[in-house]
Amino acid sequence: MANSPASNVPLAGLAGKYLTVVLANEAYGIAVLKVREIIRMQKITPVPQMPGFVKGVINLRGRVIPIVDLRVKFALPAEFTERTCIVVVQVKLANDTNVQMGLIVDSVEEVVSLPAEEIEPTPEFGAQIDTTYLLGMAKVKGQVKTLLDIDRVVAPDTVSALSSL
Repeated sequence: MANSPASNVPLAGLAGKYLTVVLANEAYGIAVLKVREIIRMQKITPVPQMPGFVKGVINLRGRVIPIVDLRVKFALPAEFTERTCIVVVQVKLANDTNVQMGLIVDSVEEVVSLPAEEIEPTPEFGAQIDTTYLLGMAKVKGQVKTLLDIDRVVAPDTVSALSSL
């Protein structure tokens, strides 16, 4: 059975500030401490033989940053609008090194401060559904926002694909 890390992490440890982003009309939270900046969409240089969710790389002030399309990663329909942007995040790899990656999202909503009492563990969806990349579910202004463990969302398979760069 796939366990969520939320069942292993005290919910009080999840309290804090989250940047909320939208993917296919659903809201997701990314810990603000992981976010480095938000930039406009720009030309992405494709890299051959990458998984479909890795769109390529960009040059961000002299640094080459891989770009992951979260909609493709989550098997959501991909469409670009004038609000589509790239959220640059710091991801911790299994070997304890940090890398920056860009995440394509439909739009950025706001930064919210979540107390522990507004965060619930990720529900069990059964053994067939992997929820290890979910920290929990937050209730914000009557809406449910899914809190992402960004290290687990992009790091394992993205990094193995990018190690050839």
